[in-house]
This record gives sequence, structure tokens and C-alpha cells, in this order.
Amino acid sequence: MKLTYEKCGDYLIPNLIPDPEPEGELRKFGLMRRSYLENHRRGIYSGLLLSGKLNEHLLMIQEQAETRFDLLVEQMAEREGVTEWLKAQNQMLWVRKMNNIRARAEKIVVTELVYQL
Repeated sequence: MKLTYEKCGDYLIPNLIPDPEPEGELRKFGLMRRSYLENHRRGIYSGLLLSGKLNEHLLMIQEQAETRFDLLVEQMAEREGVTEWLKAQNQMLWVRKMNNIRARAEKIVVTELVYQL
């Protein structure tokens, strides 16, 4: 954040010019992290917001969480034998198993990354 002043009478009034926000859209994990900080870690949330680093932090957590989630889903599916062959043979069983794997992976990611300091 750049700090410049404007003279107004005998006083110098600060002109707060925020740094440009990092590019990127907040998705599921980023929004969950923001909500967690806002509701449960007010001090950290306020500090990041005032320093202008909140969006950068949220995007970083989001990227880490999505990468970890994809890796966990891939590893769990491989270990449990959820393959394209199963998908071709029994679609409903494949969907059931994949939904279960995705739910477990999401719970792990949320616990490890989103709800941690």
C-alpha cells in the first residue's frame, strides 16, 4: 500500500492507494478459508485485510488445497481399484465409490489446509 499525503488547509490528509489485487477468482476452498478466518480468527483476518494480503493468502491456500485434493482423489481411487474398467462395467458402483473418495479427500484437505493457521 502506497501512502501519499494531500495538503488540506494546515493538515496533511493521507491518500491510501491500495496495491493491485492478485489475479484469480476465489472458489470453494478459498471462500471456505475466508469464512473461517472471518468467523474464527478475527485478528488474522483483520491483519491480512489491512495489509492488503488477504486475497493473495486466500488464492495461495486455494491452490494448495485444490492440488492436494486432486492428488488424494487420484491416490485413493488407485488404491481402492476404482478404474475406467469399473466405470464401464458398473457405472452406479463407480459413482458411489468416487463420491465417497471425493468426500473423504475434501474432509482431509479442509482439516489440513483450510481450518489451520
